[in-house]
Amino acid sequence: MVSVTVRDRTGLETGSVELDATTFGIEPNEAVMHQVVTAQLAASRSGTQSTKTRAEVRGGGAKPWRQKGTGRARASSLRSPQFRGGAVIFGPTPRSHAHKLPKKIRRLALLSALSSKQAEGKLHVLDSASLKNGKTAALAGHLAKLKLPSSVLLIDGPEVDKNLAFAARNLVGFDVLLQQGANVYDILRRDTLVLTRTAIEHLEARLT
Repeated sequence: MVSVTVRDRTGLETGSVELDATTFGIEPNEAVMHQVVTAQLAASRSGTQSTKTRAEVRGGGAKPWRQKGTGRARASSLRSPQFRGGAVIFGPTPRSHAHKLPKKIRRLALLSALSSKQAEGKLHVLDSASLKNGKTAALAGHLAKLKLPSSVLLIDGPEVDKNLAFAARNLVGFDVLLQQGANVYDILRRDTLVLTRTAIEHLEARLT
């Protein structure tokens, strides 16, 4: 078990929490994390690039010149790939770039990401994450009191406080996720990981 100090939104210590070593204390597997991040980025690609084949390009109904006697190469249509404005050979077509990974691989990668933040001392725990109003300045003030850097990912429980969600929208480098949306890419792309008590309980129940 790993003990981590718990603070409130003003930065005052309110106690400590014991983190499950099987969730926050394993040896991070960098190869698996890289594999999962690559899969996440691939799945996020739009895959809408497209070119037209000979069947799709417009025009080219008439034969451009007669078959023999001109000294030119034979041609059946001006929309053939060798002509300007013609079709594209083996061009890209709309497709999905996503590829599935085994559930055990995805689970190990998430455990590795959580454990790496804890091992680096970049994991902080809050009693709760809520604001009295949805002002971005108020949230920035609380982050200053907590002495957090400008790159932070906050993971809350099953629900996120509405005022916090509103305040976070205009704060550059600050992301908020539900515990069920916790993923390897978002954890690694931010310098510091902040969890609430509720988020820890749900993550440990989900991953152990």
